[in-house]
Amino acid sequence: MQFDIAQFVNTYIVPLGWKLIGAIFIWVIGGWIINATCKALGRNFIHRKVDTTLAKYAEGGAKVGLRILLIVAVLGFLGIETTSFAALLAAAGFAIGAAWGGLLANFAAGVFLVFLRPFKVGDAISAGGASGNVVEIGLFATTIDTSDNIRVFVGNNSIFSGNIQNYSANPFRRVDLTAQIAHEVSPQDAINRLRAKVEAIPNVVKSPAPVINILNFNEHGTLLAVRPYSSNDDYWQVYFDTNKAIMEVGVESGYKAPEQRVAVRNVQ
Repeated sequence: MQFDIAQFVNTYIVPLGWKLIGAIFIWVIGGWIINATCKALGRNFIHRKVDTTLAKYAEGGAKVGLRILLIVAVLGFLGIETTSFAALLAAAGFAIGAAWGGLLANFAAGVFLVFLRPFKVGDAISAGGASGNVVEIGLFATTIDTSDNIRVFVGNNSIFSGNIQNYSANPFRRVDLTAQIAHEVSPQDAINRLRAKVEAIPNVVKSPAPVINILNFNEHGTLLAVRPYSSNDDYWQVYFDTNKAIMEVGVESGYKAPEQRVAVRNVQ
């Protein structure tokens, strides 16, 4: 029996090609509809003044759910039995869950983070080994932009199971710096000069007032604690300006540079 290539192409290849084109069309249009729907959902949340953290979490969950439905629709169009696919997906999910149990833990931790609210989108935090501003609390990971503009994705369970430092929770935070002065310099004179200089720094809060006092004594002289307060948004500006103020006080006052001193005695 002679093989008829034209009949094979017309019977199998052409219909399959049309189905693939249709599946691609459904995937592209469906993806566009999903993106438009999620954007509309986000705008609706903004209009209703829904909390940003909860809105982004719900928007991410809706996008994942709609993508799964789109995959099922494409497979159904191609003639693949979706019930079998659902069973296969469930079995794969069980296998993945058994191998990577942390996935479910990350999901559960994300739910707790959204509703217990140790932080929200926009807060500056330190958690899970990363520090920066929270961009999004996702289904499985939290997105953080670090101060050097690197985007970090941290598993929700790593954050929830460890210590969380929320720098934005309180209206101000303390800048911890020190000033080393030489043995010959009067600590009280240095304290008075530093206080006047630090209090003049922009964005240093008036109450509580900056703390400038003797921290300890060492072989170089006296070590002063210099601790102004500022809002979290102004923290690094105040940090750097305070360091500059410490340097300026030393230069303007003509203080000697601290040096290590060791006394050696010859005992007969």
